[in-house]
Amino acid sequence: MIAHVEKDACIGCGLCPSICPEIFEMDEDGLAIAAKEQVPQELEDSAQEAAESCPTEAIILS
Repeated sequence: MIAHVEKDACIGCGLCPSICPEIFEMDEDGLAIAAKEQVPQELEDSAQEAAESCPTEAIILS
């Protein structure tokens, strides 16, 4: 699974790193990024929860 954050859609709410800090973090602009694009299998459920919790649907998992 690959994680990507659409920066144009992100509002910087901080939910994704609070749910899945191993994959998501906030950048210097206060917006989320996928610190690790390749999601290990053991973190897929957590990354999916973060994506589903995003209020702007900025997280793309493929």
